[in-house]
Amino acid sequence: MIQQKHFEVIIVGGSYSGLSAAMSLGRSLRQVLVIDSGLPCNRQTPHSHNFITHDGEKPSVISALAKEQVAFYDTVQFYNGLAVSAVKNENGFEVTTESGDIFTARKILFATGITDLMLNIDGFAECWGISVLHCPYCHGYEVKEEKTAVIANGDMGFEYVKMISNWTKDLKLLTNGKSTLSSEQTERLQKHQIEIIEDVIDSFIHENGNVQEIIFKNQSNIMIKVIYSKLPFVQHCPLPESLGCELTEQGLLKVDIMQKTNIPGIYASGDSTIQARSVAMAVSSGSFAGASINKELIDESFI
Repeated sequence: MIQQKHFEVIIVGGSYSGLSAAMSLGRSLRQVLVIDSGLPCNRQTPHSHNFITHDGEKPSVISALAKEQVAFYDTVQFYNGLAVSAVKNENGFEVTTESGDIFTARKILFATGITDLMLNIDGFAECWGISVLHCPYCHGYEVKEEKTAVIANGDMGFEYVKMISNWTKDLKLLTNGKSTLSSEQTERLQKHQIEIIEDVIDSFIHENGNVQEIIFKNQSNIMIKVIYSKLPFVQHCPLPESLGCELTEQGLLKVDIMQKTNIPGIYASGDSTIQARSVAMAVSSGSFAGASINKELIDESFI
């Protein structure tokens, strides 16, 4: 039970970015509270890659070690629960949890991530993060030269499949309906022997999230081992928007180079702010956000 009610900084979200920020702030002698509900977006992903010193590790192992190391600093406390409301007042911010606990702080950092919106394809959600991937830099090496499909269309589909062709030449583009590629894009993909399939996808045949076959609505099928897909998403936490924080055109929290939102005293970091999603990127932005918050607190007191 946390007896203390007022902190210098409240961090909402205790995954990779939030913990990284907490370490920066804890080492800066700041009184910090990390509120976390324990639902990281990559919880279904078996291994994390492209993060030096942790390449190939389970995401849960990385976050558990991170929390253990952050907990070494007695300036940081942890609250297991969901933040359900946040209001700005003359002294900073007041955050209320689902259990009714209320905490206040001078600054607040949202490291709350995003929620991916699964495609309406039977088996898609079960395969997401396992054999349905979003980032070749995170997972491409492990599935190099496998039979691979990209689900996308139009300009984004063209650029996405072009990128994935770096990791495998056994590649198909599934537009999941009529292609919106330009004639020039179509010709370029055909030149590189990338088949374009316009049939509507019905379901995935898989074993424990490992895709084996794609079934189309017309009952045709293809054997496949890997699928790449960029999903639409929403902010995992509604609190930043309720406080007036702006979003980008892509739906990410809008921050400046110091990880500040448009609302004074509110910062954001991690997947909720970054298009290039990865553990390494989340850790980097969280560390920088922590340092930025500390600098603002120093500037405010050094008068």
